[in-house]
Amino acid sequence: MTPLLDIRNLKVDFNREGITTTAVRNISFSLHSGKITAIVGESGSGKSITALSLLNLLPANAILGGEIMYTRNGTEPVNILSMPAKDLMNTRGKEIAMIFQEPMTSLNPVLTCGEQIIETLRRHLDISKKEALSKTIELFTEVELPQPAGIVNRYPHQLSGGQKQRVMIAMAMCCQPALLIADEPTTALDVRTQKSIVDLIKKLQQKNGMSVLFISHDLGLVADIADELLVMYQGNIVEQGPASTVLNKPVHPYTKALLACRPAVNSKGNKLPVLEDFIAGDATTPKPLPIQQVPVAGSETVLSVQDLSVHFKHRKQFFGTQPAITMAVDKVSFDVKQHEIVGIVGESGSGKTTLGRAILQLVKPSAGKIILNGTDLNKLSPGELRKIRKNIQIVFQDPFGSLNPRLSIGEAIMEPLEVHRLYTGQKERKEKAISLLQQVQLPSDVFNRYPHQFSGGQRQRICIARALASDPRFLIFDESVSALDVSVQAHVINLINDLRQSGHFTAIFISHDLSVVHYLCDRILVMKQGKIIESGTSDEVYHHPKEGYTRELIAAIAGKKMQGVQ
Repeated sequence: MTPLLDIRNLKVDFNREGITTTAVRNISFSLHSGKITAIVGESGSGKSITALSLLNLLPANAILGGEIMYTRNGTEPVNILSMPAKDLMNTRGKEIAMIFQEPMTSLNPVLTCGEQIIETLRRHLDISKKEALSKTIELFTEVELPQPAGIVNRYPHQLSGGQKQRVMIAMAMCCQPALLIADEPTTALDVRTQKSIVDLIKKLQQKNGMSVLFISHDLGLVADIADELLVMYQGNIVEQGPASTVLNKPVHPYTKALLACRPAVNSKGNKLPVLEDFIAGDATTPKPLPIQQVPVAGSETVLSVQDLSVHFKHRKQFFGTQPAITMAVDKVSFDVKQHEIVGIVGESGSGKTTLGRAILQLVKPSAGKIILNGTDLNKLSPGELRKIRKNIQIVFQDPFGSLNPRLSIGEAIMEPLEVHRLYTGQKERKEKAISLLQQVQLPSDVFNRYPHQFSGGQRQRICIARALASDPRFLIFDESVSALDVSVQAHVINLINDLRQSGHFTAIFISHDLSVVHYLCDRILVMKQGKIIESGTSDEVYHHPKEGYTRELIAAIAGKKMQGVQ
């Protein structure tokens, strides 16, 4: 059977200031109609560069070699890399379409969602604006957007992350392409939204008989959607074949590493394997190492949240109508004991991040008490709150966005020491910063480097080091590992477990990933629509959920087809 797309010895180099870097190294594979092919690998493995090459969308300093042969409706194959510009423009979006990783930056913020679909339809199809509008509403209905006629007139910022991604899918599907490229389409979405997006792509693929290239670092998602699987590492395809074979009987050490370091297949109490265990080892599965003795939760209550509510008022409506109120957090109560890590889970909009920010006084609570070590934070003046902030810190989801790009890593870590007037001089503060870098397994020579010079996992470790600088008694991790590659995630989770051994580490871990929360946390709180609807030990909630909503969250965890999933 003639492939729809035949990639032959594709090589991609980037030339910057006379220095050539190779991103993709002579890879070959084929895409067939009616099949879903997935590419997995960590950040920097070359998977997104490969996808962008298929549409010749790389920047001007990219040097491409090899061939990308595209066969249209039984005609003679044509090389996309040498296709005339006009033909290439007609091919993009119409015959080969792409869903990008971040819908907010891919959608035009000054055009309504409907206008953007209409523009694409009229660019490629000979139809009127009225027909394009009708087709847009039909597409929004097909991708299961609520009130499709209303969303036509909304702007991207007025939609949730999952809704924006559905708009992107509608745009990609509007001309019924022969090939759909989906580049990390579900990164950082909650598990239920993620499952619905994957199910939607499968449904549309089966309906239209198209080929799909699905790019992800989430092996669970790949197991649920892919027919064929390619594993990329350092610009090479190191393993490929039927998805079920590659995932259940991996051959290459890198594939084995990606599968073994997931929290879902590791027992609580064992350290997660990491990539280096396989690549530098003897290509066999390393024996799990037990975590050193973790302090048992004490009887002392470090944090007590009592009937906490956070309400947001919207702007007043016309004619003096009372403003609408959103109850983001609704009368939430719980305690955190000394040495505990308490997990808070729920889908986007459940109120978990607002709860974390309210505890830190980054969002002003509407009612209730937040008692930290016997002090009600809601009653403190700004000056008193500033003094107590060194005892409670947060690690945000996006490490790049939470680091000042103009400050070196050393300056970023020393900043809280200076703000809280800890240590007597710059020399002692620098020594403390270097000690913290070593504690999070980074060499001291990174002190003078800047955030853009690090990978996502390294930046997250730097943020953890900065959060630890003031020796806080309490930490909040807000989706701190959700967007990380699985092997980098394993490093960060192992680091958090190592920090627990210090004996004075108490934390809240906010996430939508129940498998991570179950592995890492002592207790789990499940939030829905601003309320805690279920709580218990991590084993109780994960293995024996009482609420239907919790069961739905667990059922939505990707990768149930893979062997070894607990």
